[in-house]
Amino acid sequence: MPINAIRWRKRLQQDSRPAYLMMAELIAEDIQRGELSTRERLPTLRDLAQLLKLNYTTVARGYAEAKRRGLIDSHVGIGTVVRGRIPGLPLRSGSSAEMTMNLPPEPLVNTLVQQMQQQAGEALANGGTHGYYELMRYQDFGGSNEARDAGALWLRSHVPQCHAAQVLVGPGIHGVLLALISMLCRPGEVICAEALAYPGMKVIAAQLGVKIQPLPLDDEGVSADEFEHACKTLQVRALVCNPNIHNPTTVSMSLQRRREIADIATRYSVPLIEDDAYGKLQSKPLPTLLSLAPDLTYYIAGLSKSLGAGLRMSYVCTPNPRLLQRTAGALRATTVMGSPFNAAMVTRWIQTGSAQAMLNAIREESGLRQQLARRYLAEHGAQADPEGFHAWVPLREDWNPIEVATTLRAQGLACVASAAFTTDADPPPALRLCLGGSIGREDLQNGLRLLSSVLDQPTPPLAAAG
Repeated sequence: MPINAIRWRKRLQQDSRPAYLMMAELIAEDIQRGELSTRERLPTLRDLAQLLKLNYTTVARGYAEAKRRGLIDSHVGIGTVVRGRIPGLPLRSGSSAEMTMNLPPEPLVNTLVQQMQQQAGEALANGGTHGYYELMRYQDFGGSNEARDAGALWLRSHVPQCHAAQVLVGPGIHGVLLALISMLCRPGEVICAEALAYPGMKVIAAQLGVKIQPLPLDDEGVSADEFEHACKTLQVRALVCNPNIHNPTTVSMSLQRRREIADIATRYSVPLIEDDAYGKLQSKPLPTLLSLAPDLTYYIAGLSKSLGAGLRMSYVCTPNPRLLQRTAGALRATTVMGSPFNAAMVTRWIQTGSAQAMLNAIREESGLRQQLARRYLAEHGAQADPEGFHAWVPLREDWNPIEVATTLRAQGLACVASAAFTTDADPPPALRLCLGGSIGREDLQNGLRLLSSVLDQPTPPLAAAG
């Protein structure tokens, strides 16, 4: 008999918790102690009910709870078997290994951090009392001339033709997307977006009453053929795409695909919104869509993915002065203005080179973390950009990503199921895993080891309870 019925009955009598929950605890304990082995058969529901002197329904609920926790599985013709031990992660301060929000890593560069803190103080103190009150007032819509100059300097590594006269300061990429889509589209009209996209796109579209036409992705980026088909058959008002280190798939659009997208947009006069949230992470970027379709492209780059999400600041490079004024009006209507305090700090960091130094440190740390990810996830087909800080982990076709993510969270690892990103309601079985944020390398390695062990299992985690 694979279970110690006497010990189980004693524990069930002594514990005040519901018997079905205690059954799951006892199974977990016996696996931990080595008394239950992987693939070992457990008694049938009826037999176990007799052994434990419980009713059939309680035992059925106990097995269902153990199944929900990923401890056991049921197979037709075999019965109920032990799945085995999946190592959990120790919880720290009541939290788990947080790999959901896509944040850059926090490099251990104390001297640089201290320097940036000092420069932030200098930026806020500049001009004495007058400077303080200057930052407390309403600013020019789209940012001060100094902030726009700094923005152009920041963007120039990836957009060589960028000038301050084309640049506006915004309160994060999301805020600029909201402003641009509200400017280009009316309720009921259509924009194209990738079939897997930044989740905020769905929120913006729903808020504005705009329809999203999803375009499939392949190894080169968003489908040019499907984009052209949409342009032919629908009155497309814009294409929103994420060409570099795509969120969530990590794919970067090929140069040939960029040229095809730019050519189609030009032939059909469809504006392009180039969401380049991750582009600054790439040390050798490909030409932007802005450079290939300069009269139609709104190029957006934020600081959230290159320095830190708390800055909530972005730059948008517009096609021409007339459209810059329209964009400034849309930003004013939807977000009023970006924070002058944030703009003052970031401008100072860009001017002194500290922003670039931190970006370099983030790239280096991201590279080290990607090496860890390859060690544990390469055999599972994970995709990642070597300079990025997230990974796209495919699952087997019969695995439910939401159930897998739920199981992982229960084990101490939080990641995001593909359903969060879908715009066509048909997400592939996959997970997005953030390798950055406040999590250290040791906790990251533990999380990757846990995920690898779950992916090694022969059957889906958290199969539906019977």
